[in-house]
Amino acid sequence: MAVYKETIHLHSHGKTPSFFNITDAVKEVIAKSGIQNGICAVISPHTTCSVFFEEFVHDYNEDGDEYLQADLNDVLKKIIPDEVRLGQYNYPGEKHYEAVASWPDAEAYLPGGDRTALFNGDAHLKATLLGSSQVLDVDQGKLGVGTTGYVYFVDFDRTRDRDRRCVITVIGE
Repeated sequence: MAVYKETIHLHSHGKTPSFFNITDAVKEVIAKSGIQNGICAVISPHTTCSVFFEEFVHDYNEDGDEYLQADLNDVLKKIIPDEVRLGQYNYPGEKHYEAVASWPDAEAYLPGGDRTALFNGDAHLKATLLGSSQVLDVDQGKLGVGTTGYVYFVDFDRTRDRDRRCVITVIGE
């Protein structure tokens, strides 16, 4: 059994969820791995990000999101509205603010002490619902999905733009 692992880097824009079609990157990693049959795990190490498998949609809204992504975002907003005010969610609590303020890079998370920069409880909940990973089939050295099956990474955090990572691990023979 062999294991091959790569990390891809993405940059989310903030303001709205950032969706990335990472299908080609996943296919490229599988090809580089040399593994013919096995599994491919696609993993987000971030708590406000998800990896999901969905049909590719050829239509886009004015924000550049595929229609299914826009629909997913609309449905999730109904279940988990965007956090826009203090007390809307339990998170973040006072102890969390204090902990973040003690971090060496606290200014990145609380610019100028602005506590609203942590209003991303909705992003954590949305990512929890969708999950942080997908395990996909590797069949004859290729991503074993149907024609319309694509792999997406989404950062639900709207508080600011961020550098994100996605780990792709291929295991098999």
